[in-house]
Amino acid sequence: MEIISLALIISAIVFVALTVRIVPQQSAFIVERLGKYSRTLEAGLHITIPFVDRVSYKTDLKEMVLDIPPQICITKDNVQVTVDGVIFYRVMDPKAASYGVNDYELAVIQLAQTTLRSEVGKIDLDKTFEEREKVNNAVVMGIDNATQPWGVKVLRYEIKSINPPKDVLDAMEKQMRAEREKRAKVLESEGARDSMINNAEGRKQDVIKQSEADKQRQINQAQGQAEAILAVARATADGTKMVAEALASQGGRDAANLRVAEEYVKQLGQMATNSDLLIVPSNVGDPTAILTTAFSVLDRVKARQSTNA
Repeated sequence: MEIISLALIISAIVFVALTVRIVPQQSAFIVERLGKYSRTLEAGLHITIPFVDRVSYKTDLKEMVLDIPPQICITKDNVQVTVDGVIFYRVMDPKAASYGVNDYELAVIQLAQTTLRSEVGKIDLDKTFEEREKVNNAVVMGIDNATQPWGVKVLRYEIKSINPPKDVLDAMEKQMRAEREKRAKVLESEGARDSMINNAEGRKQDVIKQSEADKQRQINQAQGQAEAILAVARATADGTKMVAEALASQGGRDAANLRVAEEYVKQLGQMATNSDLLIVPSNVGDPTAILTTAFSVLDRVKARQSTNA
């Protein structure tokens, strides 16, 4: 009796184990019934028929990373380079991934290698380094179109390294060194040119400033001379006016007679002392005539001033 009970318990445990299926998150189970596809079990608890239903494939739905082995590619200019990369993909349809291809991971690797060789063969060696992004996108597009029937979605592809032969690397290093030396010389010449331009501009500005200073100095001198001449003319005019007013006042003419006589005698004395040749007026003996002549001139000047006023 105990043996029968134990057998029943074991049978029940086996029945439950074959009946109850727990699918983890981000996973999918493919169930076949009598050798034919029945359904896809998603995450959660599911009941199957023992000995009739069988879980044939278990598929991981998370984003997967697949390393692409290094391979030799030939560039457009016939240079062999070793390229390796990594691809990111996700299974979108577990049924198509299970029945569409025998091994979708191996198929993705082969497609990535062939597509990469084709894309590298379209560009020169110098462009392989600067056009990585273009090559990556081309590989993704090429693989994604082919993997759609398999239920696999290629998300992105990244080139890890590009390794040309050693002699090519040496040649590229020499070329880069020559380019750096060329840029250094160009920058040095441009610096010398800018320095000469700046010096010439400085001299030009100095000359302009100097000429402007000379111009301003000449203007100031001319204005000073003009103001001096104007001041002298005004002083002369004021002096003449004052003399005329003095002559018109009471006793002015007598004072002028005395002043003219004194100046007349003084000048004759100086002429006699400082000159070998003395020129004497015809009426030197008649001071009254001389005074009369001087005052007649003053009267004419005074009359002209009155007319102008």
